[in-house]
Amino acid sequence: YIVISLLLLYFPLLPDLALLKKYYQKTKPKLSRFYGRLSLNWSGSPVQTKLQSRAMQIICIMIIPVGLLLQTIDAWLFSTTYRVGWDSTNFAPYFISGAFVAGVAALVSVIYVVRKVRRLENYITEFHFDKMGRFLALACMIYLYFNINEYLIPAFTSKKAESIHLETLFTGAYALPFWLVTIGGLLVPALILLFKKGRKPKTMFVLSIMLVLGSWWKRYIIVTPTLLHPFLPIQGVPESWRSYFPSLHEWVITSATLAMALLIITLLVRYFPAIPIQRTADEQEEQSKEKIAEV
Repeated sequence: YIVISLLLLYFPLLPDLALLKKYYQKTKPKLSRFYGRLSLNWSGSPVQTKLQSRAMQIICIMIIPVGLLLQTIDAWLFSTTYRVGWDSTNFAPYFISGAFVAGVAALVSVIYVVRKVRRLENYITEFHFDKMGRFLALACMIYLYFNINEYLIPAFTSKKAESIHLETLFTGAYALPFWLVTIGGLLVPALILLFKKGRKPKTMFVLSIMLVLGSWWKRYIIVTPTLLHPFLPIQGVPESWRSYFPSLHEWVITSATLAMALLIITLLVRYFPAIPIQRTADEQEEQSKEKIAEV
């Protein structure tokens, strides 16, 4: 999945890398050589353009089943384990829809920051945010449906062990994070995104951050409460074993992971174009020709 994603990022950049090679040829020769190696001697010939277009079509088709399969296998690791809260046939579509929400929300937040920092308001407009907002609203509604299906039906038909687990989530020790994630991290953003004013850039950025945080804490809620309800009774253990709170080491690892992701995004935006240069130029040229033809 990582390889296909990198190829999907790399192939559209080939024309821009060739342009950057020429742009830095005199001022920064080392950087020019770096872009030259990455551009694979791109010249923009019809043969190269055809191969690039064909390769991108194949990769776009391949990444859909691979992405679905990745989330499905991840869900099966939980649902094939006979534990309360995990042994659910709903987990595969539940995880897939959750990944869509988290991924699109993260994309929107990154696009907003890059747009603001690089002053790309003329290229990334409110029209684009509106379209992304519609897709994000749809993803949220689908994810909300699977959330209801995951918790509401078992609440009526659950056995004793599952009833204890649901009680812990609904009214017990994990009620506060559960309802914060469900309402503040999913329901409220989904409802706001249904309205046009809720799909403005700044509003969408705030909602996307809420969705990303909600998705992160959702993983915590899926894993931790289940592990606190063992099948066999435990006696004579420290009181700290009855509850869980992340240790300092876990906070450091989590923070370092987030910092690494932000560093990678920063380096990519710093050394590679955030907007496709060649494609944007071609589109502007076509629009100019159309205007001239109309006159």
